[in-house]
Amino acid sequence: MATMRKVVPRRLVGLATLRAVSTSSPMGTLPKQVKIVEVGPRDGLQNEKNIVPTAVKIKLIDMLSEAGLPVIEATSFVSPKWVPQMADHTEVLKGIRKFPGRNYPVLTPNLKGFESAVAAGAREVSIFGAASELFTRKNVNCSIDASFQRFDAIMQAARAAAIPVRGYVSCALGCPYEGKISPAKVAEVSKKLYSMGCYEISLGDTIGVGTPGAMKDMLSAVMREVPLAALAVHCHDTYGQALANTLMALQMGVSVVDASVAGLGGCPYAQGASGNLATEDLVYMLEGLGIHTGVNLQKLLEAGDFICQALNRKTGSKVAQATCKL
Repeated sequence: MATMRKVVPRRLVGLATLRAVSTSSPMGTLPKQVKIVEVGPRDGLQNEKNIVPTAVKIKLIDMLSEAGLPVIEATSFVSPKWVPQMADHTEVLKGIRKFPGRNYPVLTPNLKGFESAVAAGAREVSIFGAASELFTRKNVNCSIDASFQRFDAIMQAARAAAIPVRGYVSCALGCPYEGKISPAKVAEVSKKLYSMGCYEISLGDTIGVGTPGAMKDMLSAVMREVPLAALAVHCHDTYGQALANTLMALQMGVSVVDASVAGLGGCPYAQGASGNLATEDLVYMLEGLGIHTGVNLQKLLEAGDFICQALNRKTGSKVAQATCKL
């Protein structure tokens, strides 16, 4: 028991040491504040084989709101035929508590989904593109150019309704079908989304194959076409590189990061996929660097524990695993 009591102080000393390092380190480009976009309720749950009860989804989102997360992607207004898990999108969006100062965007793959989302009370939406032609055809059954034609209808309707739109770029660091994706292609797709009116572009390592070097090359190309302030990163942890890739993005000035509570999710097309970057692990790292997030880590851990119990699975968060042992 005596050794167990000594573990927590060491962890706290570690945090203090990290903070000291951050103030004296040469990484002067690190942002002072990072906006975390929580994607667990949508990206994290959408591929679960067993249907998660609507009440559980609503409670999870409410717990994430209470933890202080500023943006929580609530659900997806996609056809239940393609994503049965999101069939209760209207009930979820209407059932959650809308905390002041929080945003609850929803994914809308087409105009019909957009109209349904707005009717249900959505005040922000997201659209999903990709830097891979083959992935786009497999995922949405059309070419990249055709996908932009669909987006154009959504953007026109969004402008008319004064609804902000966020754009995703999948396969920014690799594709399960094409392999390596050129940074120039990612930059091209990102520029199109930004030019169409997306206020923010989230660059996704969909299958988690990226490394910090690849992240640096890709971001360097995209930053020549899209303002840095409009960029976000969305890393998957298949090869254990999500935190390292995110840190590289932070060093390059990116200040918006997507993450999923308990590391839920992961691309169904990626062999051995282990989920998204865990929000708990991201918050722990950012706190250690002295970067403000506004997120209460303890409440976040409770939300992760809640959904893992509901799913009857082990958390994908290293921080949650470590604190559970403590």
